[in-house]
Amino acid sequence: MSSNLHLTILGCYAAAPGSYKNPTSQVLEIRNNLFLIDCGEGTQVALRRNKIKFARIKHIFISHLHGDHFFGLMGVITTFSLLKRTAPLTIYGPKGIKELILLQLKLTKGFTSYPLHFREITSKESEVILENEEITVTTIPLKHRIYTNGFYFEEKLGERKLDITACLKLDIDRAYYNKIKQGGDITLDNGTVVKNEQLTFDPPQPKSYAYCSDTAYYEEIVSQIQGATALYHEATFLESHAHLCKPTGHSTAAQAAQIAAMAGVKNLILGHYSVRYGDLQEFIKEAAPYFENVHLGDDGKNFTF
Repeated sequence: MSSNLHLTILGCYAAAPGSYKNPTSQVLEIRNNLFLIDCGEGTQVALRRNKIKFARIKHIFISHLHGDHFFGLMGVITTFSLLKRTAPLTIYGPKGIKELILLQLKLTKGFTSYPLHFREITSKESEVILENEEITVTTIPLKHRIYTNGFYFEEKLGERKLDITACLKLDIDRAYYNKIKQGGDITLDNGTVVKNEQLTFDPPQPKSYAYCSDTAYYEEIVSQIQGATALYHEATFLESHAHLCKPTGHSTAAQAAQIAAMAGVKNLILGHYSVRYGDLQEFIKEAAPYFENVHLGDDGKNFTF
């Protein structure tokens, strides 16, 4: 059965942190997996503030090596050790992330109480970087000043739902229920073959989450994120500062909304705002003409889809 997709925004502002404006980090819960996505400065404090259980985080995804997306990582790694963690932790990120962390551990004579693994990403093409029985995580190559990937989290199709009434009516033994849920047909004692479609309902449609930060306007991602349940797309600038997009490798709220519309996603969440702006409602106003179902990300905000 498909679970809810739950997103907690720990921070969604660009560049340096402010008193009440944290740089990028968020937690995604999907099919009982809890993923930390980017890890800007102050992430571990935000995790505590939002009552996220550290022990449930087994995988951390770093989009690129700009400080506002990974400066909090060393603190998180160290705190996990202070909490006597023993479960393995895997960090996914661009080539160089392993060297950055291991050098800090070496020079501070630090260590981890748990196995620390790295999956360094170098491909400019989309690739699967994590897969288990429930979900698949795929990179989304983005267009930024340095090598950057977004991440696409997608549920796998679940088991079919048993039609108990139909099974009871045909007096099918309970021992066959698991086989039926997995898509199998059933042969009755009289030799009649009952097709699976007569005994089950379609499973829920798998949910998906596309995380795209940081990037300039980049239509090449549209085919990969087509129909996503939710898209988080950076919206660093309003149109009044659109001229800054090209030199910085960022997008406007309107551009993010255009990508969402082309991809036919169900929900758009904006974030990575420049701290120069005081009223975030302006981002909604500029995105709304292009895409209707748009939401403002903000520190501490939760979304369930």
